[in-house]
Amino acid sequence: MNIQVDKSLKAYNTFGIDVTAAQFIAVSSVDELRAVVDKQKSLFILGGGSNMLLVDDIAQLVVQLNIKGIQIVDQTSDHVIVDVSAGENWHEFVLWCLERNYGGLENLSLIPGNVGTAPIQNIGAYGVELKDRMVSLEALHIATNTIHTFSNADCKFGYRNSIFKEESKGEFIIISVRFKLTKKNHVLNSAYGAINTELSFMGIKDPSIQDIAKAVIRIRQQKLPDPKVLGNSGSFFKNPIISMEQFEQLVSTHPDIPHYPVSSTTVKVPAGWLVEQCGFKGQRFGDAGVHKKQALVLVNYGQAKGHEILALAKNIQAAVKEKFGIPIEAEVNILP
Repeated sequence: MNIQVDKSLKAYNTFGIDVTAAQFIAVSSVDELRAVVDKQKSLFILGGGSNMLLVDDIAQLVVQLNIKGIQIVDQTSDHVIVDVSAGENWHEFVLWCLERNYGGLENLSLIPGNVGTAPIQNIGAYGVELKDRMVSLEALHIATNTIHTFSNADCKFGYRNSIFKEESKGEFIIISVRFKLTKKNHVLNSAYGAINTELSFMGIKDPSIQDIAKAVIRIRQQKLPDPKVLGNSGSFFKNPIISMEQFEQLVSTHPDIPHYPVSSTTVKVPAGWLVEQCGFKGQRFGDAGVHKKQALVLVNYGQAKGHEILALAKNIQAAVKEKFGIPIEAEVNILP
């Protein structure tokens, strides 16, 4: 068991925050993971490092999941069932699907991170969420070192939420995820955001799933910074869902407020628009800042500390609450 000590995690989180792990180990199989869990129960599980803000050094044993593998477990003429190991890169898996003309995940192209952490957050983009395509997952229960299967319903998915962020937080390590994807007669989702506009710009009238993915990738690359160039964790805040009554009150003072109906009584408001209206877009505070093209993205210009990013986030939350009366929650996990 190759445990490293005093390991910098700067290269292991997309924010590029330089914190130290007292102990660090990378595992590449479920057997290796179970051997670690057999000896140590207090663990910090590290996937792609894309949906976290590291604030302090980590005293726990940090376990990086490098478990790889994609396997077709069943298929018909219409659908395919695919098992994907936790350590697979999410976007590379989406590309794997597109190469084989497997539909369902194209709207989730270019989302950073690994497959194993995707269900925790119930990742979503452009009208599609992971829960729409996931069948089940397998997870290791840390206390008993046993493998459990969770159905889609068992995961209690919500908006950027799941059982793994709530009542079972820290109890399980996801080791593989199973998806059901289409092989033909793909249902395309191009109505959300600017996908149709981008397709039109690309001169595409009858898009394929590959075309949808290309449009999504182009949109994301235009709006979101590459973590390899500028440290960030994508969207830092969740889009708040407010009551229709509160929304109608806001429209009276902000008639141009963008919104998306969620139900007959609730409305989703873009958090990025709220942040931008408070004047934070493009602002820099030392090496912590808000991206110039997308106010939803907080960035590390090089040497920002985790607590500096967190302080900026709290200032933004306070400003939005004061101006609009809307609390916005962090989508990124604040750790440890």
